[in-house]
Amino acid sequence: MQSEIKTLPVFAMKKPLSVTIVAFFSFVFVAVFSFSGLAQHAEGSHDSIRAENPTDSLQAGHAEAGEKFSANEVIIEHVLDAPVWHFAEHLVLPLPVIVYSAERGLEVFSSAHFYDEHHHPVEYNGYKLEGRDIVLTSTGEKVLNLSITKNVAMLFLTAAMLLWVLLSVASAYKKNQGKAPKGIQSFIEPVVVFVRDEIVKPNIAHNHERYLPYILTLFFFIFFGNLLGLLPGAANLTGNIAITLSLAVLTFIITNFSGNATYWKHVFWTPGVPLPLRIIILPVEIIGLFTKPFALTIRLFVAITAGHIVLLSLICMAFIFHSYLVGIGASVMVLFISIIELLVAAIQAYVFALFTALYIGMATAEDEHH
Repeated sequence: MQSEIKTLPVFAMKKPLSVTIVAFFSFVFVAVFSFSGLAQHAEGSHDSIRAENPTDSLQAGHAEAGEKFSANEVIIEHVLDAPVWHFAEHLVLPLPVIVYSAERGLEVFSSAHFYDEHHHPVEYNGYKLEGRDIVLTSTGEKVLNLSITKNVAMLFLTAAMLLWVLLSVASAYKKNQGKAPKGIQSFIEPVVVFVRDEIVKPNIAHNHERYLPYILTLFFFIFFGNLLGLLPGAANLTGNIAITLSLAVLTFIITNFSGNATYWKHVFWTPGVPLPLRIIILPVEIIGLFTKPFALTIRLFVAITAGHIVLLSLICMAFIFHSYLVGIGASVMVLFISIIELLVAAIQAYVFALFTALYIGMATAEDEHH
């Protein structure tokens, strides 16, 4: 990039005080929004949607209006996926339900039909919810569920924002070649240069340009997903193990399809090792092929989910103890932990991209054994 030499000084000269003030009030807004939403939940928790466990919700519907506030319910509702997007009390976005069965074919309807006016689960058009599955009430058979859930909607939102930001930066780069970057370009371009020069090049010695687009996509998708997940009412996208597993499987496929003869030779016939030891090393090497994507999956899933649980647990403390002092203390802790979560969002994107580059580099490295 022709303007990359000018990028870092320009980015560093942004007004730090203004950025700090904006960040501070942003986090205050997040804390206030979160506490107000939970306050409504605490006042009328009997009316909230138990999308994660509809059976429990139906039983809870017969409870009295003054039932005890359940922190577990609030936390689990946020962490898990759901057929509706629950932003706050009485602020719910129904999502499309898409089901297919051999008996009835393809059907599409709103998830709002699965709940009555009191937000209790009900049967609709011969279908009912059982946990996260949709079954036919006539036979009890599970149908093929292709519905747009909360995490799927968040996935589309993250992808759309990623495309909008990066295409805007690409367009600005073409217009401003040889000039210092401006606006969002002054933030994105140094990150691209950092990923290229500090992650991809050092770990993928041969044909690193071939893998740069994929690793950049990984980095920005995880980074954007982590940041958007910290917003009030957002879905826990990168804390969903299905998402992290999908990313890890992509890395696994690209790594092993890129592996050269040297890579596979070290897996199946490790050079320089006595024959009896090769028999022991072979299963270890094969297991190692699968532990790498497993580690990528669990690391991102646990780090993001744990952060969300900690933040929500602190917020819930005010409603558990019914104390303003506890609420003020929890707000301060939430503020500082949210700042730490911003760092975690960037670190986890960096770590996932780094290990992906490292695995690909190991698979494409030339044989240096003598």
